[in-house]
Amino acid sequence: MARSALLNVMVQAALKAGRRLARDFGELENLQVSRKGPGDFVSNADLQAEKTLTDELRRARPNFGFLREESGEEEGADKSHRWIIDPLDGTTNFLHGIPVFAISIALEHEGRIVAGVVYNPATDDLYTAERGRGAFHNDRRMRVAARDDIHDCVIATGVPHLGRGKHKPYLGQLEKVMGEVAGIRRMGAASIDLAYVASGRFDGYWEEFLSPWDIAAGILLVREAGGFATDINGGDKMFDTGSIVAGNEMICQRLRKSLKSA
Repeated sequence: MARSALLNVMVQAALKAGRRLARDFGELENLQVSRKGPGDFVSNADLQAEKTLTDELRRARPNFGFLREESGEEEGADKSHRWIIDPLDGTTNFLHGIPVFAISIALEHEGRIVAGVVYNPATDDLYTAERGRGAFHNDRRMRVAARDDIHDCVIATGVPHLGRGKHKPYLGQLEKVMGEVAGIRRMGAASIDLAYVASGRFDGYWEEFLSPWDIAAGILLVREAGGFATDINGGDKMFDTGSIVAGNEMICQRLRKSLKSA
C-alpha cells in the first residue's frame, strides 16, 4: 500500500516508540511504577513512549498541536492540525504481562480525524488508515464483519473499574447485550477493540467514559474499513460524551437500541 508522507511519519514514530515499549515489556520486574489514581497506572515506559512520539512528530511537523494522555494539550502555531496521542493504551495489561496494549496516534485537521495509527509492539500488529484511502492491517486491506444478526455476533466492551465509570448502569447494559449475542469480549484497550472491529475480528464494540486519545485513531480505522462509529446516541460526539458504539451499520443500530433499553 502507498502511504502519504504524513502517515509514514506517524508509522515511523509508532515503530520507534514501540521498540522501547517491547523491551520494557520483556523486563517488567525492572519497571518503576507509580499510582496515578485508583486502578490507573503510569510507568516510566508510558512517559518515555510519549516523549519519543512527541519528539518524532514535532520534528516532522513543528507547528502542529498536541493532545496527549500524560502531558495534556499543547496548542501549535498551526491551529488547524493536532496530534492526538495515547502512548500506551492498555497500561494495566502491560504491567501485568498481558500482550494486549497499543500506541495510538491520530491526526486531526479542522476537527476531523484524517489519519490514524494503532500499533501493538508485543505482537507487531500495525493498523493504519487515512481518510478516503481505506484501512489496513500490516498493509492488508481491512473490512468490518458483514454479519447482520446480532445473535451470531461477538461483541467487545470495556468494563468500568475502580475509580472510573458507573458500575451499576453498565451491569444493566451488559446483562441486556449478553442475552442477545454469541459472545462478549473485554480486551482492556479501546484502540485494540476498534482495530479488531475494523479487521472483522469483532462484530461490534461499545464503551463509555473514554477520552479522545483512547478512540481517535480507532474511529478512523473502523470508518475506513466500511464500518460505523457513533456515540451511544447515534451522533458524532464521541469526544464530548466519552461513549462509542462501533460495527457495521446494522449491528451499530441494534447495539444502540439494546443499550438504550437497558
